[in-house]
Amino acid sequence: MAQITDIIKYEGDNSTFIWKHPCEEFNSLTQLIVHESQEAIFFMNGQALDLFGPGRYTLESQNIPLIGKALNRATGDVSPFHCEVYFINKTEQMSIKWGTDSKVQYIEPTYGFPLSFGASVEMSLRADDSRKLLVKIVGTEAYLEQQKLVAYFRSFLMTRVKTYIAQVMKSSAINIFEIDERLTEFSAAIKKLLLGDFSSYGISLEQFFVTTVVKPDGDAQYEKFKELHFRKYADIAEAKLRQQTEIIDAETEAQKTIIDSKAQATKRAQEGYTYQQERGFDVAEKVAENEAVGEFTNMGVGFGTMAGVGGAVGGMVGGVMQDAMGSVMNHVTHSNNTSATTFCENCGAKLNAGSMFCEECGTPIAKANDNCSKCGYKFERPGRFCPKCGTKREV
Repeated sequence: MAQITDIIKYEGDNSTFIWKHPCEEFNSLTQLIVHESQEAIFFMNGQALDLFGPGRYTLESQNIPLIGKALNRATGDVSPFHCEVYFINKTEQMSIKWGTDSKVQYIEPTYGFPLSFGASVEMSLRADDSRKLLVKIVGTEAYLEQQKLVAYFRSFLMTRVKTYIAQVMKSSAINIFEIDERLTEFSAAIKKLLLGDFSSYGISLEQFFVTTVVKPDGDAQYEKFKELHFRKYADIAEAKLRQQTEIIDAETEAQKTIIDSKAQATKRAQEGYTYQQERGFDVAEKVAENEAVGEFTNMGVGFGTMAGVGGAVGGMVGGVMQDAMGSVMNHVTHSNNTSATTFCENCGAKLNAGSMFCEECGTPIAKANDNCSKCGYKFERPGRFCPKCGTKREV
């Protein structure tokens, strides 16, 4: 006769998802101990019957109603019974590593060229639905630990994950050259697609990370588009740098102009004149360089005088300049009109060019000296005296 077990408790390690107790003979006095983050399920004739959470239980009829019903036992019956007990470890199993066994093939969304790459992932799993997990995966196995679980899901993962990787890369338009900076987003999208697949086996996918993307470095086509991609960003960066440099130069020039203007304003304030007066000085200086300065001298308006008027120049220079320039222009126009015409000194009649005598009075035409003997003024019309210094003209 098989030995009746007095105490049933978990004796596996933390990396084990499911552990089957080696004894299968129990009675109503047997004690069941279930630790935190565990569940215990009684199996009989291929059916998952009573399930126990954390705590200490005596296998009395009221505690195992499904077993009692299956055995058709009366309440208080202490006769032994045969049953299998599975302990399910519901703690999160961390750092389960896995990688694609072959390259993922897809069309790169940004540049449209065919591409193949590999990926390595790390995930954590937790038993969520103990009954479903036992029925679908365990069967007659005595235990299920990480390596067996990964081996069980390997073909499942290979197909699903590779498909999901290609789908996410396309739907999210993830550039292969920028995927490293989007791994968190990439991993979250794939995890969302895998949740339902694991849930159908009673397993919760707690964490899923794509840790490495193995790019086809060295492939001629890949390297060609890689160079094109990074050159584009280099050109953009260079253009932005040039633009920023131009902005800085313009701002610097503007600051210099402001500083110079402030310095000029300070200088004017110290020397007692305004901007308009300064412009008046500049105009007067330009006029002084012109031949018309003689007219100012004749009019008794010398530039020494102009400088002496100080602040009044700013208000008067416009009128003075207008009058002076008008006088000069009238003089020039008149000179042009009269330079070729001579008149009789006796009667004032107009003389024809080359005449020796006046046709009106017969007075001989004397050849006068064209310049004043005292001041050198060039005579432009007949007269007895120099219009500039008053000296009598020599005939």
